[in-house]
Amino acid sequence: MTADVFFAGLRARSDGDSRTAKIRRLFAEAGVGSCIRERDLVAIKVHFGERGCDTYVSPVHVRQVVDLVRAEGGRPFLTDTATLYSGSRSNAVDHIGTAISHGFDFAVVGAPVIIADGLKGSHVVEVEIGKRHFDRVFIAGDIARADSMVMVSHFKGHMLAGFGGAIKNLAMGCAPPAGKREMHRADPVVVPEKCRGCGTCVEVCPEGALSLVNEKARLDPETCDGCGECMAVCLQSAFDFDWLVEIPPFCERMVEYACGALEGKQGRAGFFNFLVSITPDCDCVPWSDAPIVPDIGILASRDPVAIDAASLDLVNRQTGLRESLLQTHHRPGEDKFRGTWEHTRGDLQLSYAEECGLGTRDYRLREI
Repeated sequence: MTADVFFAGLRARSDGDSRTAKIRRLFAEAGVGSCIRERDLVAIKVHFGERGCDTYVSPVHVRQVVDLVRAEGGRPFLTDTATLYSGSRSNAVDHIGTAISHGFDFAVVGAPVIIADGLKGSHVVEVEIGKRHFDRVFIAGDIARADSMVMVSHFKGHMLAGFGGAIKNLAMGCAPPAGKREMHRADPVVVPEKCRGCGTCVEVCPEGALSLVNEKARLDPETCDGCGECMAVCLQSAFDFDWLVEIPPFCERMVEYACGALEGKQGRAGFFNFLVSITPDCDCVPWSDAPIVPDIGILASRDPVAIDAASLDLVNRQTGLRESLLQTHHRPGEDKFRGTWEHTRGDLQLSYAEECGLGTRDYRLREI
């Protein structure tokens, strides 16, 4: 069955074509309101951005979704979960502080911020899914118990998943640290000839799995939780994975967690993807690199697979920006995220998600 994905470009010559106006039209055209019943507790799942990152979805735009949810009779709250790595979002106190500093306070967004897995990431619900890798998954308690959900995702690159959109927001975004650990479950290795012994990786490792020995980084695989923070901060690219072995199961585990996040909410979830500031990295890194393609627009759908498939196609139709991390695949039609992270297989998210019944890759793009 073909799924509808609604698209709004970014050209505007009147107030009726503003981005806020387009978000409201997308909400209506995609039927997101039909997911919400009177007095529903509605989780609006966003990424508040790590401190130093500034490409997360604007709180001004999120406010439009909040107002529309409330107009449908829902009781919205903004939510996210604790990170696996150390940083500004690893516990609820720091996470809420980060959210407020990035503009997600009540005066701007009109809804409270609730970190869904509690103070230290331990407020969880086990959800039975019976899939290839997991019989059950851990989902943040307040997301699992919400009546309905709207995912607001910044579509961008990711060094493991290839890209991050609705599926990744459902999976990593709705899982507590224990769930994130299950999804990663792969240890990086040190490439000694590249290591300069700066010690940055040792400082950021949340598990204390790294040390300097003879001015080279040494990894303890028994302690490592596979979060990949060392890879993100290493300027010498002295860490690596066995990409051919690790990437496919990582993508599949992530999809299975997305299934768990939607369990009990079939027909009760809507999705927005913002294809602006399409950076090579997740908003979890404490910086924002230059976009790899021009800004494109905003999409809405009730199918998480279709909206990600459409988003990926729209990105790949672009001419890649030369002054960016994009190394190859600059021509229209070429895979931009593989041109940035050559080892990634973002397409596996879509094929396995369809296999798991999360949605369909067969979509009809309808421009509003």
